[in-house]
Amino acid sequence: MQESHKQSEDSNINTSVLSVPTPVPASENAVSCPHHKHTPRTPEATHQLQNRLNRMIGQLNGIKKMLDDNRYCGDILTQIAAVESALQSFGYIILQDHLETCVVEEIQNGNTEILEEAIDLIKKLK
Repeated sequence: MQESHKQSEDSNINTSVLSVPTPVPASENAVSCPHHKHTPRTPEATHQLQNRLNRMIGQLNGIKKMLDDNRYCGDILTQIAAVESALQSFGYIILQDHLETCVVEEIQNGNTEILEEAIDLIKKLK
């Protein structure tokens, strides 16, 4: 697992970035999301996604503390930008997972209507 760390000079809030392993293809372990709205993931992938969420929760708690401590607005805004970036990255990982598993499987099964859903999801993350 690769990890890189960026840390604001004015804060102890960590904005680590993790690479998430490729999810288990839907056809190998469970039914894909278009049929039952379920996407199987390896325990490692789930754990890494949960770590990302926990990190963002920690960042949000750090922003709350900064606000309670009357920290400089610029420092708070820097941390807000870091959380937004982390959430955007998280969304892209989930989208990639969806495209590589659910969408591919549905296209292979002849369901091209899944492309419309995929396009709508991409627009939502924009």
